[in-house]
Parts: sequence; structure tokens; C-alpha cells
Amino acid sequence: MSHDARDSRPFAIVDKRTATLSVYAADGRLVGRTPALLGLTPGDAEPASARGKAPSTLASHERVTPAGRFEAMPGRNLSGERVVWFDYGANLAIHRLRPAPEAQRRPERLVSAKLQDRRITLGCVVVDPAFFDAVVLPTLGNGTSLVYILPERDPLVVAGGGKLHAAAAP
Repeated sequence: MSHDARDSRPFAIVDKRTATLSVYAADGRLVGRTPALLGLTPGDAEPASARGKAPSTLASHERVTPAGRFEAMPGRNLSGERVVWFDYGANLAIHRLRPAPEAQRRPERLVSAKLQDRRITLGCVVVDPAFFDAVVLPTLGNGTSLVYILPERDPLVVAGGGKLHAAAAP
């Protein structure tokens, strides 16, 4: 049985099937929900070939937002911008939408009703800057938190000491 309910930490849920981020206070109260940009390639596990690579060198098939339960912590990226790391070793974070090449149309993709349009990142969860500043930073940016990323292909199971993970489909 998981002890997360007694953990009294804020948490976030990334629903990859709807490309949304929901942020909750430590008491379980929903603070906010917003559309999110996710990894370019659908999937529930980080490809082994992506481990240890610099983000800019990831091939298209390696740009996955992995499913699972993550111990998150606030920090800064190499540019000094505030982020919430959910997998520091894989360079994966929740962060605000940043300027990108115009051809990527990231602002338009973020508000698109087409879920496929929201697949563009290297694996990070990217949200509108106003939502990041008003909801993510005040709720998740002051200490450790939990980030649950729901699988998009595999069924969701809770096993192995209460850890959330995706089960391989039979």
C-alpha cells in the first residue's frame, strides 16, 4: 500500500492521453489544470538508447515523456531558469514555454485541441508561462513534491511497494 496520501507534499499529475498537467496542494486540493506540451514520441518508458545523452543529441524516437512516479524538486536549468525537475538524471523537468524556432509553432501547439499537436518536446512537460508562474512555482517550487505521469499505452497498476508504474500490455 502506498503511503503517498500521508506524505503531505504537493503533487502533480500529467495525463499524457489528454496532454494536461494538474497541480495539487499537499492537502489534495486542485490548484490548477492546464494543457501541456509533451515528448515528441509516444511511449511510456525512456528508451535505453537515450540514457546519458545530452538533450540536443536525442533522436526523434528517444524524445519520450516517461510514465511513472517521480520525486520532484525545484531547481534551475543551465540557463538559470527556474524548473521543477522530475528526473534530473534524464534532464526532464516541468518548465515554462520558452522561445523556440518559429517553425515549431509551440505557442499555437500548446492551445491546440489536437493532442498530436502537443507532442514536440525532448521529454519535458512544458506549460504556459503564466500558469508556471502562478501555479507550478508557488505549489511545486518550494521543496520536494511528487509528479505522477500517467501512461498513455500501458495499463496503470500500483504494485511493488506502492510505486506507480506502467505494466507491459500482454
